[in-house]
Amino acid sequence: MMVKTIFSGFGGQGVLMMGYTLAHGAMSAGYQVTYLPAYGAEVRGGTANCTVAVSDDEIASPIASKPDNIVVLNTPSLYSFQNRVAPEGALFLNSSIVAVKPSRHDVRIFKIPSSEIAEQLGNPRTANTVMMGAFLKVTGLVPSDIYLSSMEAVMGSKKKSVIEINRKAFTAGYEFLK
Repeated sequence: MMVKTIFSGFGGQGVLMMGYTLAHGAMSAGYQVTYLPAYGAEVRGGTANCTVAVSDDEIASPIASKPDNIVVLNTPSLYSFQNRVAPEGALFLNSSIVAVKPSRHDVRIFKIPSSEIAEQLGNPRTANTVMMGAFLKVTGLVPSDIYLSSMEAVMGSKKKSVIEINRKAFTAGYEFLK
């Protein structure tokens, strides 16, 4: 098994954290992993993306010219990456922000209003974690309990309240897709 995913959005939306926590969770689950972040000089507000490869075997290259999945948190990212996803792959869209329809008809499209869900939970900054819940529900790349443990390990010294709201956000995203 080899699954490559690109996460993309504005700097400050938690895109790099999404990739990092997935990579950490996949390693904890016993997979081989690569994590390749990319962001503009301005970081917050500029574009950011990362590529995560998860495999049973060694990974020869972290680059994903035809990724299996693309997770998009804003409209510019949809325009930039939708044509790269492999046919029969999946596009995950933050439908709270991305109002345009993808031009691809040969991929599965999942619209998750992650920003709205995060606001309803009382913390708009958890939209990325809502999206990770939905993403892992569909892909099954990492079991949710392992992912949540990894997320807590990555967050480390954060307040318990921050970890708890992120757990709730993950669960809300996971349960959004029935």
